[in-house]
Amino acid sequence: MRQGFDVSKYLIRRILITIPVLFGITFIVFAMVSFAPGSAISLMLSNENVNVENVDKLRSELGFDLPWYEQYLRYMGKLLRGDMGRSIQYNRPVGEMIREKIGNTVMLSLSSMFVAVTIAIPLGVVAAAKRRSAFDYIATGVALVGVSVPGFYLSLILIIVFGLKLGWLPIRGLPSYDITFVKLVRHLTLPSITLGSMLAGVLTRLTRASVIEAMSQDYVRTARSKGLVEYKVLFKHALRNALLPVLTTIGMQFGSLLGGAVIIETIFSLPGLGMLSMNAVKFRDIPLIQGTVLVFSISFVLVMLLVDLLYVLVDPRIRYE
Repeated sequence: MRQGFDVSKYLIRRILITIPVLFGITFIVFAMVSFAPGSAISLMLSNENVNVENVDKLRSELGFDLPWYEQYLRYMGKLLRGDMGRSIQYNRPVGEMIREKIGNTVMLSLSSMFVAVTIAIPLGVVAAAKRRSAFDYIATGVALVGVSVPGFYLSLILIIVFGLKLGWLPIRGLPSYDITFVKLVRHLTLPSITLGSMLAGVLTRLTRASVIEAMSQDYVRTARSKGLVEYKVLFKHALRNALLPVLTTIGMQFGSLLGGAVIIETIFSLPGLGMLSMNAVKFRDIPLIQGTVLVFSISFVLVMLLVDLLYVLVDPRIRYE
């Protein structure tokens, strides 16, 4: 009961801390336009005869003639109603466009995370268990390559080899009709490997270092002295504690996955938030830029909140006062 109470109290504290962070994000996104409204209005009227009367009328309709704090309250009111404004380039509600694309970005991020975790954790654990062996040196070298090779360069190699030369996998887009799980996996394989390999390199090195450190702790030596076989010592006693910093890094690197998705989605022509945000920047579509930045930022904050909560569940010894 005491443990449950501690977890509940920590959950409430973390949520209360997260709320002002979310408000801060909305203010920064709001400030992108509110402190420079003229450029946004001129862009909206770029296909019309821009004159003082049109600009003043549009400024009044959008509330740019109000004090900044009233503009922010108005902006927050619209956000709470699900209104993110209207895209300049596409003349569609920003929220509607984001809802159409966010699922593809989530699929890419989760599949990339799956690739990274399934490669990195086993590789790092075995490398730590066979420290200073040939396997350890190979695994460390592979991890170093994963960290060092730029994502756009790796994507070009994968496209040329597996897409153009061998023809095994599609190199662009997602299936638009007769969608099956197999088709979806085939289309996501190359971008997921590209995005996941960068994270896999980081996680492999961290997992190896964490396991080596955990194996030198007193509780591991005690387990060995009781006659437990080495694989039980490793997986039952050392690995659980070694994965705590890995779990934190996975959450922190989620932001890198979102940032990488912008480039990878563009290269592979995946219709997700990354590609949408690139088009928004290309066409200087400020409301759409605001919407995508807001969604990316809030997603990162919520993932970090989830990681903090998982910390308590993974290691019951942790107490947050």
